[in-house]
Amino acid sequence: MPPRTIFRGRNVLITGAASGIGKLMGREVLQRGAKLIIWDIDQAAMETTAAELGALGPVAVQRVDITDPVGVREAYAALKTAHGPVDILVNNAGIVTGNRLFQDMRPGEIDRTMAVNAVAPMHVALTVLPDMVVRNSGHLCIIASAAALIGNPRMAVYAASKWAAMGWSESVRIEMKEQGLDIGVTTVAPYYISTGMFAGVRSPWVPVLKPERVVRRIIRGIERRRSMVAMPWPVGFVRLLQALLPQRLFDLVVGRWMGIYRTMDHFTGR
Repeated sequence: MPPRTIFRGRNVLITGAASGIGKLMGREVLQRGAKLIIWDIDQAAMETTAAELGALGPVAVQRVDITDPVGVREAYAALKTAHGPVDILVNNAGIVTGNRLFQDMRPGEIDRTMAVNAVAPMHVALTVLPDMVVRNSGHLCIIASAAALIGNPRMAVYAASKWAAMGWSESVRIEMKEQGLDIGVTTVAPYYISTGMFAGVRSPWVPVLKPERVVRRIIRGIERRRSMVAMPWPVGFVRLLQALLPQRLFDLVVGRWMGIYRTMDHFTGR
């Protein structure tokens, strides 16, 4: 299938698509001929987004708490009855808790961050994947983070959740390949994105990403069935640097000289 037609006529489910990059991805897939399904917990924002994007193509919305496995299964059953099975899943919904040291985190914040960013994407994928396996067709896209590649002060729990998401998605990709299934898995590892989610982040050397550019890269990655989309390009070399440099030197270069370890000091995002 030519890359530009992978979305045409397909059911695309995007979690957390009532706003932010999820909403922008929804616009892009509709422009490519897809049928968009939005799962979000914010009913009002979903309805506003559906009204805005509806002129581009069919948009359906369901209020779903993705941290509730039973609710996820019930929502998908209703989705299948109304629209048919999902062809492309984009696990985009996420939260961030930062600007505090780990010892100052509250247990509920830890549980919520891990539930939304790490566990929920597994339950959503576990619900839709069997239909893809039966049809031997489909695509999973997981929005992880550059934080899945490098530890960072004041975002320990967020980083942990994204490390978990990346390890899981990479493992699923290999499983699909070893089973000989025509199901793609794309893991996305972006640096900070200039949305309200990361307001207050300061990055002196590596530029904060523009949402529109991030979305274009993600969509292109799905179309070309890339296993990893890391942005900007230096992010793709983090693992290599970690392997080549002694830890003390890595911390000095990346943490102090490039200022990465200080990026969350003034974080105010949601």
